[in-house]
Amino acid sequence: MSPRSGKTTKQKLIDTATALFLEKGVDRVGVREIAATAGINLSLMNYYFRSKEILFETIFEIQIKERAHLLRVILDSEQTLENKIREYVSTYIDVLLDNPLLVSFVMSIVHRSPDTIAKMKVIENLYHTESFMEQLRKESEAGNIKPIDAEQFFLSMISLVLFPFAIQPLIQDRNRINNEQFRTMMRYRKEHVFQALWTSIKN
Repeated sequence: MSPRSGKTTKQKLIDTATALFLEKGVDRVGVREIAATAGINLSLMNYYFRSKEILFETIFEIQIKERAHLLRVILDSEQTLENKIREYVSTYIDVLLDNPLLVSFVMSIVHRSPDTIAKMKVIENLYHTESFMEQLRKESEAGNIKPIDAEQFFLSMISLVLFPFAIQPLIQDRNRINNEQFRTMMRYRKEHVFQALWTSIKN
């Protein structure tokens, strides 16, 4: 098999598995289904990916590598705290709208192997917060914002962004809305989340 055809086969497996994971959920898709849907022999799939977990982790890194770096750049930037919170919330919601697998992928990895997720570089980029925490502490000490627990504030920030995506089916059912209407709701939510966060800490 030529390097070119090998690359095509590997990419076909990645694309097929990504589509199946999105449609059915990671736990409801097996290696045989992935291979059959891709039209690839099971032994050949095992050649490229020794297990579904390895394939899953490969897709996970592909899905969020660039997005995680983008979020880290925002948190590490020299922007004012107000602008940084606004941009982070807006960008993170855009990332989730563009990558609906992200939340379920993170949760799947956490539940499968808590030890694995701590070792993944991409996760470090996604949740690296040291400079942001230091900025919160300095602003608080200077009296520019209310005294706060920096870690708790960051947890609130990511929770307000992530949670609606984690319960998307429930939100759509309660509000009788389709996928596109949910997306519209999340775009509107950007300013709502920012205002809630900023109002909670500004003097």
